[in-house]
Amino acid sequence: MSTTNGRGREETEEERADRQWSELLQELRVAQTGVQILFGFLLAVVFQPRFADLSEVDRDIYVVTVVLGSATVAALIGPVTYHRLLTGRRMKPETVIWASRMTVVGLVLLFFTMCSTLLLIMRVALHNTFALWLVGGIALWFLACWFVFPLWALARGRSGPGTDEPRESDSSAGARD
Repeated sequence: MSTTNGRGREETEEERADRQWSELLQELRVAQTGVQILFGFLLAVVFQPRFADLSEVDRDIYVVTVVLGSATVAALIGPVTYHRLLTGRRMKPETVIWASRMTVVGLVLLFFTMCSTLLLIMRVALHNTFALWLVGGIALWFLACWFVFPLWALARGRSGPGTDEPRESDSSAGARD
């Protein structure tokens, strides 16, 4: 049975899940490429001659960054594994919901990985407290681009044009659009 669910599309639950899965895969392809490049860079750092010259604090930042990078890779590749293990079990809508949640967790982890990576690089490059201010500013920019702007658009989009009534709530944590 096809329904629009107040969203302007006439599709079954299965069709919606297929569409949402395809959209999620496209998003993951973008994120995974960047994460894999960043993680490869992080893994190579320890084998560079200058690594031995890092202070204990910088080495600690490096270890935290690698752990965060590993967790990010796991969270952003997890949806693919989740889908693969559940394929053919008629659980696509549930798979999309959980994969979407894993992706959001992966993006949050990526935020922390990026900040930690920038902190390490800026501390090595600048050798002063300006590195903290610079990373703090960039972190705010990441937060704005990745979370604040989309949440602001979501809040503004809750009311349709010319109405004061909120639209149907979305309780699936990003699985629906």
